[in-house]
Amino acid sequence: MTEYILAFVEILKEFSYFGLMLALTFEFVPAELVLPLAGYWVYQGDMSYWPAVLAGTVGGTFGPLTLYALGRYGGRPFILKYGKYLFIREHQVEKADLFFQKYGAGVAFFARFLPGVRTLISIPCGLAKMNVWLFSIYTFCATLPITAVYIYLGYTFGPHYKQAAAAAEDYSPFIIAGIVVLLGIYIAIKNKWSYSFGK
Repeated sequence: MTEYILAFVEILKEFSYFGLMLALTFEFVPAELVLPLAGYWVYQGDMSYWPAVLAGTVGGTFGPLTLYALGRYGGRPFILKYGKYLFIREHQVEKADLFFQKYGAGVAFFARFLPGVRTLISIPCGLAKMNVWLFSIYTFCATLPITAVYIYLGYTFGPHYKQAAAAAEDYSPFIIAGIVVLLGIYIAIKNKWSYSFGK
């Protein structure tokens, strides 16, 4: 499956940065595969680093918008009935839904860094009819550093870019720890505002 996806992305390379952006708008295409490959293209001199990061970030923002739209306009019955054709399972939706209910709109940012919910969190955001502009801004801001890191690792590993995903996992505990701290701050501020306005 991985080889087919990489072959598909190689075809899109013909469209340069637009092709990279387009590849990442498909949610079935893992960014962990595509972005290190883009880093290898930077290594080869076929692309420049920051334009590639921007293209990857924009594509990584458009992709979640498709799932957001499914949640917002299709509704839960549609997701549960047809989600299986998009490799979406009911228990995954429930997990993401609970995460959204617990932490609110901020999960559109924080959940992007957490395995298991980062892709499907778009669905409960859509179900809750979260403001689409706020959703897009949160998604863009979360996708930017992830994109920059994976492309940089792909550039660093060069011909061995496929090892970049494994290398990124070595940093995952530190990233998750940082996200937990930020999430704690976010919850504290959110609760303080709720308490203030509740008076």
